[in-house]
Amino acid sequence: MTLFTLVLVALIQGVTEFLPVSSSGHLVLLPLLTGEPAQGLAIDVAAHLGTLVAVVLFFWTDVRMALSGLSRLIRGKVDTQGAWLALCLMVATIPVILAGLILKVTGLADLIRDSMVVIALAFIVFGIVLYRADQTNPETRTAPQWTMKHAVIMGLWQVVALIPGTSRSGITITGARTLGYTRTDAARLSMLMSIPTILASGSLLALDVIGDTTPGLWSDIAIVAGLSCVAALAALTLMMRLLRSVSYTPYVVYRVALGAILLIIAMTGGGSLPSS
Repeated sequence: MTLFTLVLVALIQGVTEFLPVSSSGHLVLLPLLTGEPAQGLAIDVAAHLGTLVAVVLFFWTDVRMALSGLSRLIRGKVDTQGAWLALCLMVATIPVILAGLILKVTGLADLIRDSMVVIALAFIVFGIVLYRADQTNPETRTAPQWTMKHAVIMGLWQVVALIPGTSRSGITITGARTLGYTRTDAARLSMLMSIPTILASGSLLALDVIGDTTPGLWSDIAIVAGLSCVAALAALTLMMRLLRSVSYTPYVVYRVALGAILLIIAMTGGGSLPSS
């Protein structure tokens, strides 16, 4: 991949990973616009690493609390807010890990990933679902009120994100808003849920590329990881500030518009995806 393409991949992944607009749906456009093959697994791992560092840094107070609680959880104690948060995050992550493994073993993951029609429809349908959840549910709950039941429910919502174009952050925010969490705290819970999920998916991808990296590839990995981290931090900062006064509607409009464009491209025969 050229330096220009690496930068584009890093910026697209970093900006869209945590916004409710689907990074996979955006990355599918890149090969169509540049004519280059899709990024390989090593670049995927690098992008995941960069965004992971970004979300940990941005929500460091919550992460530190969860880490301190994890040590108590290991000893069988759930007697602090941190231990409860760590437990809820673990429970919320189990469904997507199990579902992801099933998709990988059965080969269904590759089948749905390569369909632009699936991605386009997911953009549109789940954008509308987000709009309805955001506009029809009250803002009565905050993140400290997160319950085990709600962690399970949001974990099940997160499974839907395995459909490319859905947006992991978008669907978990949808789940949180359906449960009545405020817009900012819905995003906060969604971002915290992303940490163990990115760790799990990144580790799975890393297993597939161990031993296949070359000296030249390491420089590409460093570029993508660094830029995606900076881009993700910028996107997180902007979104969390905007949510104090703006709903999720602008993201929904963007999703539906881009989904329609992708659907037109797919239906007119211009949507074949280059292989990596």
